[in-house]
Amino acid sequence: MSVLRALGTWPFLIGLAAAPGVAQEAPLSAIEWLNPTPTVTLDIGLPQGEPPVSQGLSTPNIKVTSLDDNGHDATGLLPSSVTGLPASLWSASRASKLSDLVSAQRPDVLPAMQALLYTLLLAEADAPRDAGVANELLIARIDKLIEMGALEQAGALIERAGADTPALFARWFDVTLLMGEEQRACDALMQAPHLAPDYAARIFCTARSGDWRAAALTLDSAKALGLISEEMDALLLRFLDPDLFEGEPLLVAAGPVTPLKFRLYEAIGETQSTTGLPRAYAHADLRDTAGWKAQLEASERLARTSALHENRLLGIYSERKPAASGMIWDRVAALQAFDAAISSNDTAKVADTLPSVWAAMQQVHLEVPFARIYGPLLLKLPLQGVSARQARDIALLSSDYERAARSGPRDFLAGLALGAPPRITTDPVHRAISDAFHGAGVPQEISTMLARGQLGESILTAMSLMDDGAAGNLGALTEALATFRAVGLEDTARRAALQVALLDTRG
Repeated sequence: MSVLRALGTWPFLIGLAAAPGVAQEAPLSAIEWLNPTPTVTLDIGLPQGEPPVSQGLSTPNIKVTSLDDNGHDATGLLPSSVTGLPASLWSASRASKLSDLVSAQRPDVLPAMQALLYTLLLAEADAPRDAGVANELLIARIDKLIEMGALEQAGALIERAGADTPALFARWFDVTLLMGEEQRACDALMQAPHLAPDYAARIFCTARSGDWRAAALTLDSAKALGLISEEMDALLLRFLDPDLFEGEPLLVAAGPVTPLKFRLYEAIGETQSTTGLPRAYAHADLRDTAGWKAQLEASERLARTSALHENRLLGIYSERKPAASGMIWDRVAALQAFDAAISSNDTAKVADTLPSVWAAMQQVHLEVPFARIYGPLLLKLPLQGVSARQARDIALLSSDYERAARSGPRDFLAGLALGAPPRITTDPVHRAISDAFHGAGVPQEISTMLARGQLGESILTAMSLMDDGAAGNLGALTEALATFRAVGLEDTARRAALQVALLDTRG
């Protein structure tokens, strides 16, 4: 019988204090966990000089919500003056409908839709007409940010609302665990234990507060009462006293991964691979303790949903010279060779290295992050022939798409970038795009929503249509683009159309 089990089954008291005079000695796994700097930076096209939406995670105020509270669905980080969206964005719709539409969004298809989705998820706007204390829309927005890997934004949104309900606190606890900031959530939990997601969280935080004996007694009682799983019991036992299990076989993960399980496995020296886990877990591989290959794979994965800024991606690509070849190392080598060429303004070397680096970016669907960095720079070089055409097309995927349109041939893409694609075209995708810019109407369903003042619901519906359009449904493509233009999202419509025309979006 272990020392922990020998303590006996005490009545299940959360936050039980240790006996006076008993020294509290932390086990080996109690060392301070690394607290990396924030890894997520969001670029949704805000004006230059706009202050950041968050200065990092901070402990939110914990308070009790009364039954007559209207909830937090109106909470956001970006005011109307930044988003350009009205305060009535959500107010004419039902919270359940909006939360379903948010949950249905596929953030890994078009970067233009990612940017619009981030804007909607972070927008400050009046709550839905039937909003209550369940915070249904806010929770859907937070969950989507976590799914996209945008943990810093998710945490900041929760902090703005206040983690004052079990549902919000559970998400904040998970976000802090995944970002290595769990001590803040634990400190708050010790002040408001009724917000704990489960008994495992209470035990974990009690231990991190330094009360290891109380944590052990609580674990013993929770196990006896059947309130904790066998896997979590074994994990917490090893976390509380790892010396007792020296030399024993490694644990085998038996159930679905959770942020707490992931952290506990890491704390006891059995770190799990993030490959195959949800995207948010990739943040663990961005820390300095991870190998370069793991950092590269994690950064690519997060950059695909714009959860990692392209400049951070470039920094990780450029950290050192690849010591091997094949797969990701060839991609790194191609990027480094191209970056050196363009940094030295060597037009000949840029022309030589551009095809291989572009092919490498296409392999991992990072064409748009690449274009954001290098598109404007390519326009400054006197490239000729095929290289000039390729550089122009890449720049069309950047924020300088209008300047790119004026620097090359006056073809369909140039006309599209300037908002006036040719009416007559033989390419079916181009024709579907052109129809949206030449009189195609908004679908009746969305027209009805707009007449009711349901702008946010209309935009989310059009975004789902856009995903279908990018996958090959040309009718949906026309309807989505026509809707974006009708509600004033002209820049979004052009960017999305250019991405569909230039990228392979059918995968």
